[in-house]
Amino acid sequence: MKIGCCANIDQADIVHAAGYDFIECTVVSLVPEKSEEEFAEILEKYQRSPIPVEVCNVFLPGDLKVVGASVDAKRIERYLKTALTRVKQIGADTIVFGSGGARSIPENFPRGEAEQQILTFLHLVAKYAEPLGLTIVIEPLNRKESNILNSIPEAVEFAKKINHHSIQVLADFYHMDEENEPLENIYEMREHVKHIHVADTGRYSPGTGHYPYETFVQCVNKANYQGRISIECSWNEMETELVKARKYLENCFVIKDHN
Repeated sequence: MKIGCCANIDQADIVHAAGYDFIECTVVSLVPEKSEEEFAEILEKYQRSPIPVEVCNVFLPGDLKVVGASVDAKRIERYLKTALTRVKQIGADTIVFGSGGARSIPENFPRGEAEQQILTFLHLVAKYAEPLGLTIVIEPLNRKESNILNSIPEAVEFAKKINHHSIQVLADFYHMDEENEPLENIYEMREHVKHIHVADTGRYSPGTGHYPYETFVQCVNKANYQGRISIECSWNEMETELVKARKYLENCFVIKDHN
């Protein structure tokens, strides 16, 4: 099992110094709608990173709608072709599809049509992910952030309809807690759960709140999950809390200390 942290590439040094295995950055930071010349300087930052960038989140900008009456299919395809290639270039192999602003259903828009639009989008993603060896994990979001794909079972249902190994599911402790989703779903849906996000009460760092980590760990271990876990949270004092949060998770999962 690897422990990582969601952070900006400019924070790679402090994440590395805190002993993490990897960093999770954003797809949008790779400026997929800008030229190769504009991307070159950004790519250099990623290539200089002292810690591997293995996962990317924030897949889509909020204005690139994949649901609703204003979906621009040509723009989506252009974006995907460039974005997935650049994700591969920085060495990541997994992309988180949260993007609540892009996937939420507009008011009075037919839900059935919205679901089909998401499936169409995911089929297209799979088409470009396959040759690159990338995995896209659907992230269930709480209802304040998205009005569709709010639980692991719902995300798994979509993944099954796509029926492609490049489309899988993420379990996010924060969103599960917000939705009162049973943590047992991590075990029940273990065949599809390929990435995990964690936080604690108020979406602060692990070990600072009252989330039921004992139950969470039991479910993750029962699922025999050996993949990556990324901290995705707000920090009060990032440099100090990074070390504490890593040690807390390592103690939870009885992972040998890096030092």
